[in-house]
Amino acid sequence: MASIDDCPYLKVSEEVQQAIHENRPVVALESTIYTHGFPYPDNIALASHLESIVRAGGGVPATIGILDGVARVGLDAEEVIRLAGAAGKPDTLKISRRDLGFACGMGSPGRRYNGGTTVAGTMILAHLAGIQVFATGGLGGVHRGAESTMDISADLTELGRTPVAVVSSGCKSFLDIGRTLEYLETQGVPVATFADGRTGNIDFPAFWTRESGLKSPMVLEDEATAAAVIHAHKSLGLQSGLLFANPIPEAFSIAKAEMDKVIDKALQEAAQAGATGAANTPFILAKIKDLTGKNSVKSNKALIENNVRRGTTVAAELMKLQTGINHGQASFQPAPQYQQIGRSGSTKHATSGTPETISSPVKQNTVTSPSVFVAGALAVDFSCDYAPISTTANKEPVLHTSNPAKIIQSLGGVAHNVARAANLVGDPVRLCSSVGDDLSGRAALDALATEGLEITGIKTRIGSSTAQYVAINNASKDLVIAMADMDILDEPAAQPGQPSTSTTTSSDTLNDLWLPQLQQSKPTHLVLDANWQSPALARWLDAAKSISAQVAFEPVSTAKAPRIFQLPRQTPLRTFPEASVHLSTPNSLELSAMYEAARSLGFFDRQDWWAVIDALGIPSTGARVAMTIATNSTLVDAGIPQQTIQLLPFIPTICVKLEADGVLVTQILPAGDSRLQDPASSPYILSRCFNLPEESSGVGGVYMRLFPAAEKVDGKDIVSVNGVGDTFLGTIVAGLAKRGKDAKIEELIDVAQRAAVLTLKNKEAVSPELASLRSML
Repeated sequence: MASIDDCPYLKVSEEVQQAIHENRPVVALESTIYTHGFPYPDNIALASHLESIVRAGGGVPATIGILDGVARVGLDAEEVIRLAGAAGKPDTLKISRRDLGFACGMGSPGRRYNGGTTVAGTMILAHLAGIQVFATGGLGGVHRGAESTMDISADLTELGRTPVAVVSSGCKSFLDIGRTLEYLETQGVPVATFADGRTGNIDFPAFWTRESGLKSPMVLEDEATAAAVIHAHKSLGLQSGLLFANPIPEAFSIAKAEMDKVIDKALQEAAQAGATGAANTPFILAKIKDLTGKNSVKSNKALIENNVRRGTTVAAELMKLQTGINHGQASFQPAPQYQQIGRSGSTKHATSGTPETISSPVKQNTVTSPSVFVAGALAVDFSCDYAPISTTANKEPVLHTSNPAKIIQSLGGVAHNVARAANLVGDPVRLCSSVGDDLSGRAALDALATEGLEITGIKTRIGSSTAQYVAINNASKDLVIAMADMDILDEPAAQPGQPSTSTTTSSDTLNDLWLPQLQQSKPTHLVLDANWQSPALARWLDAAKSISAQVAFEPVSTAKAPRIFQLPRQTPLRTFPEASVHLSTPNSLELSAMYEAARSLGFFDRQDWWAVIDALGIPSTGARVAMTIATNSTLVDAGIPQQTIQLLPFIPTICVKLEADGVLVTQILPAGDSRLQDPASSPYILSRCFNLPEESSGVGGVYMRLFPAAEKVDGKDIVSVNGVGDTFLGTIVAGLAKRGKDAKIEELIDVAQRAAVLTLKNKEAVSPELASLRSML
């Protein structure tokens, strides 16, 4: 590999260099698809999406292109936007091997050239950087009539001399595929097609169609086999590239007969227009798009995504072979928070790449799917504690003027805090959230790595701002007011007549990143915070039901808590025993907001609600005395126990956080629950179901218990109230996941409160000291 350190014409990003140094999977991505394929701003959205696919597979994306006369391997978000923004401009170059010297050399004394690299151009630069796997859409090839025109793509000769493995959907259908395969054989290029679940004779694919009518030279069963071929090829010192053809997903494949007719017409019009050489392929692609009514565009996008996904897995399997890790074990499921042992033997963090000590327990070379997913807000937090100059001054900040304060910045957001707490006290957790392509977003990703949280579920959204939360606290550290900008989780809302500034939406990311991860890992528990809009909450709930995951809902605030009762009509909130939400941890104000929302929206008029309420066994005269005995008269006068019971059919376990007064747990005990017969639980059984089995709705009774505060914290010991409730929920969910089906939430309240106290006394949104509580779960 050529040295890149002193070359002024080649810049490899620090992230890519670090990943290669640490033997992590890196996938090269070309850029002509953005400069000469998809229009602006669709090309930016596609670029971000393809990089997200690589990251979701545990790899590092290396988008390659020419910017300001310098070849870049690993374009960052701003550089991708600049390059993609040049799409369609006459001076935006399409760069193959022959063009690299011109684009870089002529840019030195004169203008700064920008350009997208073709397959050939990308292969060269990937190889110079040390990248072994490249995923793209389609390959160039031998054009029809090449026997007279000599029109043969440089991609083929590059494959003959540059040792990079290319994953593509074959070559474009309008090329002469038979002659292309012959030419590749002459160049000594190994060619194979992924079986993709098929047996028998398998065709080499034809881009938009899965079959070309030409048998593939070789067939690969899976990505591990492809990696083994690359490993052997390299070990033998062979210097050609490899072509692994990946058939388009069946759902997006266009019938061969239909496509043949379209291609014949497009070729005819290209000949009439005199579109030859470099202009030929763009002309034909544009004509095919017109003739297929954009069906080919959908297919094109689907096959590129499929190729990038498969290329990432190949790169991961190749790293396993080359580093000698996990031979003969289960297939690789990457998680960047785990440490890896580099060739030198030093322990390096898989994201930051620097030797360090991580406060949370980290597994080495052991990869498992997380049992807990947390989806919601990741934010940069600012805690502003009022610090009056005079000790006799009012403890409340003064409105409409500047106040002296101590301001602490940290990584926060409800979902992040819950995930951080659960990760510290339990097993690895997957955080699903978004950051913007700004300084705060990059800082947040670095901070996650430091905390030991993986970034597999983090989406960087082009054109969006990273969420921020500003809390104003009084001199006693009690919250006075908070301001939260969490719009990054919402659909981008453009003003009338104005385009949205964001190129991807939460809906896109749900479909393309988070829900596929949920289906793959099948966690036992999913935590959702109310920063999601109700339509997104509904889709998360449906996905959780499909994998039988237990759902915990964190209400976030009185303004957002009602969202769980504002789901779209087509996705109604289900009731016990098939409840959509299984646990919620509101404070008393959030509980009231949820109760009022359910009441005003008619949830208490539903027949399925009444069937559960009737089965609870509460006397028609009410249960005020029983509630007072179980809690206290102050809570009953405030209506808090009553509100929890009214909500139980929809949320069968509710833990109300009462600050210094402790935690009130109200839950439905299913019929046959051992606590119904346990003398130790008897004081907390508020009521029992005496209905006939067919009328019981599966209810056994109601458990209500007021837990006192685990510790009375002196005001001078309170450092920050931010993240205390999130820590409480994260600890509970970690305990439930760890203990399995037989877990009883009342056995976790004490340790969860202890965890909350640790955070209360710490300047961070979640105290790192939570790791000391692991043994209590």
